[in-house]
Amino acid sequence: MRGLLSFALLCASLHTPEAVAADGTPPGKPPRIQAVTEESSYTYLAGGKVGGPATEIVEASLRRAGLADYRIGLYPWARSYDMALQEPNTLIYLIARTPAREELFKWAGEFLRIDYHLYKLRARTDVDVRRLDDARPYTIGVMRDDVRHQYLQSRGFSRLVISARNSDSLRMLLDRRVDLLPLPETDMERFCREAGVDPARLQRVLTLDEMSTGIYMAFSRGTDDAVVARARAAFEQLRQDGTVARLMQRRR
Repeated sequence: MRGLLSFALLCASLHTPEAVAADGTPPGKPPRIQAVTEESSYTYLAGGKVGGPATEIVEASLRRAGLADYRIGLYPWARSYDMALQEPNTLIYLIARTPAREELFKWAGEFLRIDYHLYKLRARTDVDVRRLDDARPYTIGVMRDDVRHQYLQSRGFSRLVISARNSDSLRMLLDRRVDLLPLPETDMERFCREAGVDPARLQRVLTLDEMSTGIYMAFSRGTDDAVVARARAAFEQLRQDGTVARLMQRRR
């Protein structure tokens, strides 16, 4: 009887399906990576696909890491951010690394450091901002769930006008539906060009020093640590050989 039982168990083990990871990936096979981003000076649609220098760096990092099975989507920031919070094997870029976000993601590589400034219309002599608290009486255009939205909200700013895209906020500034707009200088210049507006119409009134931060690519918490480590090592190689800095100088 014991011999028959052992034989039955052996047969059962031979026909047991191979184990799979929690996300359905067979053992030994790298998962499919879902990369998400928003439109910016470094990430944009080109020829019907997501391109830009930051995208080139992400693709080069994934290929070098042996994670060649990936797809890239360009979405409004709030959607990209939510996907990276909720879904495994999701890579988000370009995302500001802040203390509030530190434990929400697995950080994999810094593209650049960035400064944010508050802008107004140069013609708006009624808008006078010399320090951050001076901005409280004014309406400020922000993008939903963006680092600027989170930063100002955390400091008790209540007159925030939320939109899906920075370009929408710029239009509201031009139409005087908001008084102030927080943007990096490069994005301000690009959004103005795309809107057919002379950037000289906007005036920088304040640099948000507390918001100066690194802009990264990061993985969702549901991504395996080994996958993150491979991507991080590949990105670091590209950073050390100068590829990251060279490509990020080619912003649109």
